[in-house]
Amino acid sequence: MHAKDILIDGFTRIQEEVHAAVQGLGPDALHTRLTDDANSIAWLIWHLTRVQDDHVADAFGLDQVWLTQDWQKRFNLDLPRHDTGYGHGSAEVAKVRVDSADLLTGYYDAVHEQSLRALRGLTAGDLERIVDERWDPPVSLGVRLVSVLSDDLEHVGQAAYVRGLLQSADA
Repeated sequence: MHAKDILIDGFTRIQEEVHAAVQGLGPDALHTRLTDDANSIAWLIWHLTRVQDDHVADAFGLDQVWLTQDWQKRFNLDLPRHDTGYGHGSAEVAKVRVDSADLLTGYYDAVHEQSLRALRGLTAGDLERIVDERWDPPVSLGVRLVSVLSDDLEHVGQAAYVRGLLQSADA
């Protein structure tokens, strides 16, 4: 198995978990915050998708799906155009509201497709390419992709946990 195959498998697992985390949820459940400062399921899925879109596009020299496929307009959030959710406080989290889970999964699926196209073309040598020199040591493509994979799995796990708590409260 090649490294790109492992990455493709990992990113595909994110997609599966994103769909599972929001399937069948209405707006009330998607926007529920367990405390005033907690993240909602909608925010968690939007944020992990924005991070993947932003970071993969940057690393491969691509345009963000958020902008090129009009997802920014479809979401119509009261946030800056390039916002990914990084550093959001409670007020910004509250601004991420959607009418349905389909908007979240639609955007994720579009980002996932772009990510897979980029990953399919990888060679082992590509993973060593430096994509961000703002860090010490500089960040390679391989490290950036594992970072996105890790961050996204963490956030989709949080969304699944919130979903579980909401469902157990309804039982």
